[in-house]
Amino acid sequence: MAVDVSKLQLPGDLTLKQAQMVLEAALADAVAQGVPMNIAVVDAGANLKAFARQDGAFIGSVDISIKKAKTARFFNMTTRQLGAASLPDGPLYGIEVSNDGVIIFAGGVPLKNKDGVIVGAIGVSGGTIDEDERCADAGAAILLK
Repeated sequence: MAVDVSKLQLPGDLTLKQAQMVLEAALADAVAQGVPMNIAVVDAGANLKAFARQDGAFIGSVDISIKKAKTARFFNMTTRQLGAASLPDGPLYGIEVSNDGVIIFAGGVPLKNKDGVIVGAIGVSGGTIDEDERCADAGAAILLK
């Protein structure tokens, strides 16, 4: 018996096709930057939906990229924004120890659809935080086209 998967997909969630589009756009940016990256895409429930580790990307950055994506989804903001709010004088100081550890430096970006609904997040690790964030932004931008 065939299952109609469209009835299993929750409204406002990231589809596999969308996750793959995000991943491909981010990979293209990583290649353009010349920096091997780990790129993780999570759905609206912060579950891993797509992942790539480019040849030569740091092994230790696998976990970081996934946690950046999850962090961006958990808090519906970029990890750069969360980091700024978690400084010692900030309102979220100490948040990095919540949720079994979250990442509070740049490279995690919420994914929004054309209607502005957050449907997931992307996390990138392997370069500087600015390189990571640029790559994540490139991936996120594809859903807005």
